[in-house]
Amino acid sequence: MSEMRDLAMNSKAWPFEEARRILKRYEKAPPKKGYVLFETGYGPSGLPHIGTFGEVLRTTMIRRAFETISDIPTRLICFSDDLDGMRKVPGNVPNQEMLKQHLQEPLTTVPDPFGEYESFGHHNNAMLRRFLDTFGFEYEFYSATEFYKSGQFDETLLKAAEKYDDIMKIMLKSLREERQQTYSIFLPIHPETGRVLYVPMKEVNAKDGTITFDDDDGREWTLPVTGGNVKLQWKPDFGARWAALGVDFEMYGKDHSTNTPIYDGICRVLGEPAPEHFTYELFLDDKGQKISKSSGNGISIDEWLTYASTESLSYFMYLKPKTAKRLFFDVIPRAMDEYHQQLQAYPGQDLAQKLANPVHHIHNGDVPESRMVVNYSMLLNLASVASAHDKDVLWGFIRNYAPEASPQTHPDLDAAAGFAVKYYEDFVAPTKQYREASGLEREALADLRDRLAGWQGGNDAEALQGEVFACGRERFEPMRDWFKALYQVLLGADQGPRFGSFIALYGVEDTVKLIDKALAGELVANT
Repeated sequence: MSEMRDLAMNSKAWPFEEARRILKRYEKAPPKKGYVLFETGYGPSGLPHIGTFGEVLRTTMIRRAFETISDIPTRLICFSDDLDGMRKVPGNVPNQEMLKQHLQEPLTTVPDPFGEYESFGHHNNAMLRRFLDTFGFEYEFYSATEFYKSGQFDETLLKAAEKYDDIMKIMLKSLREERQQTYSIFLPIHPETGRVLYVPMKEVNAKDGTITFDDDDGREWTLPVTGGNVKLQWKPDFGARWAALGVDFEMYGKDHSTNTPIYDGICRVLGEPAPEHFTYELFLDDKGQKISKSSGNGISIDEWLTYASTESLSYFMYLKPKTAKRLFFDVIPRAMDEYHQQLQAYPGQDLAQKLANPVHHIHNGDVPESRMVVNYSMLLNLASVASAHDKDVLWGFIRNYAPEASPQTHPDLDAAAGFAVKYYEDFVAPTKQYREASGLEREALADLRDRLAGWQGGNDAEALQGEVFACGRERFEPMRDWFKALYQVLLGADQGPRFGSFIALYGVEDTVKLIDKALAGELVANT
């Protein structure tokens, strides 16, 4: 065993902890199928949301961690339940009235409201794949429609007919008495209307592999369970899919956790061991509500990537997956800065520390160098003070602060400058509100202005911070009142950067001019 494998076998990083659980399944013998299978599921009833991406990202991190500690080959399947009937029309898509005409039809027969693909299911599948491809995931895409219709699922469906009573016993325990009377694990697809039917079974014939039922008009039908004529209810489908594919690992949100015994039980009834699971906490929007793909609250992947890098989103997804987190626009600056802090720490860490560093898992060990000589939060403050609508304005200040930096030599900084300008325009500028300084604040600001006017210490951020402290130390208790005044009077915000660092970046001379404008009331007048 290599040193890395030895350390990974003891690392407390959660991807390695999960990888070790999967490896334990095969401590006696390798898998008969020849590989370990990871799966993620997607219900394409609405546009893919950021939580779906997080599921694939986190599963990929565990997959790569497994490959560090084992030589067993791996596969990752992204499975779309696109044969599911459309039970309601998502609120964030066009052509609502048209879609209402296709309720209960499989998503792959519902017309695409965007008019771009052969169905709504195909459209949402394409969106999912585009999102995943943006991040370079290695995966195999499986469509439930194709899985059922191609015959790949037939053997398991016939087994489900054979074990119908056993599976029903598992399901009925979880249902209210009223629902028990009409429930069936099989959902026929009506031969004439094409709709997915929720009807009781009159007969399940395991010998012939058929089901018999009455449709909503009271007509009797007999259909084979194979060939895409029938689909399984979503809970039985979960467990049956695990059995059919031989899934070794799947993660899902906390809202699924109570169903785990159901999924596992059905998988075992169908003759296969249940996979390992990982239950993660849900993402919340700015109001503390669960993010939903049908309502479109929270942040989309495209929205995050408007204001920050792909790696910052991956970093956010890595952090504390078993803790509920607000996922809204105000988390972006911190995610960007913390990601680069971890990048900058990585080269100086020993191997054990590197394996515990989030960036190791984001980049699968091939960790790039951070060239962010100015962090994202500082770029935002700079954009705000300069009212910048172009990243070139920020570069004018960056070059004075770090003459060695350029867009060509520091591409991550250049990208961050562009992101910061866009974030400033959309979130900072609309809320920017300056106020007049009080008497004591004016006195302290005038003192700082005079100190800076005679400053000979260059761009030494620590020394400049000392001057800022000196102006407030004798006047403010607590000192945070002084810094709050600086942010509100000079930056038009309630929070801000380490002020000595801001002066070093913005420039001593320009900071003097900024203070002069504030003391003259020009900043308030121009708000």
